[in-house]
Amino acid sequence: LKQVFNKDKTFRPKRKFEPGTQRFELHKRAQASLNSGVDLKAAVQLPSGEDQNDWVAVHVVDFFNRINLIYGTICEFCTERTCPVMSGGPKYEYRWQDDLKYKKPTALPAPQYMNLLMDWIEVQINNEDIFPTSVGKSKEE
Repeated sequence: LKQVFNKDKTFRPKRKFEPGTQRFELHKRAQASLNSGVDLKAAVQLPSGEDQNDWVAVHVVDFFNRINLIYGTICEFCTERTCPVMSGGPKYEYRWQDDLKYKKPTALPAPQYMNLLMDWIEVQINNEDIFPTSVGKSKEE
């Protein structure tokens, strides 16, 4: 059980914020508020004087890291043989479409779907037009 809940085991490397940047400081503030046991609504509210896009970006990357950690704990148990369908229970099947290789929604084994999904998310997070690394810079500028 210890190896299943190893907090350092992730599916992919964790995304990090550059120390000394405003986003790093926002990340530390977000972590502190989430770890303090405070009301979640208050924990995710935009701190006074901070840019909303930066605050959202910090939380998106943090969410990606947490999903990465969760998936990292189960990926060795979910193989193409044991998880031949990406589903949300018996009523829901998720199909992949990316308009590149998969032009139509395509049924895939769960590990393949997750690999494609995590790749897609990383591309979005690394896209400077969507998540600029310069603090206070938004897509509209």
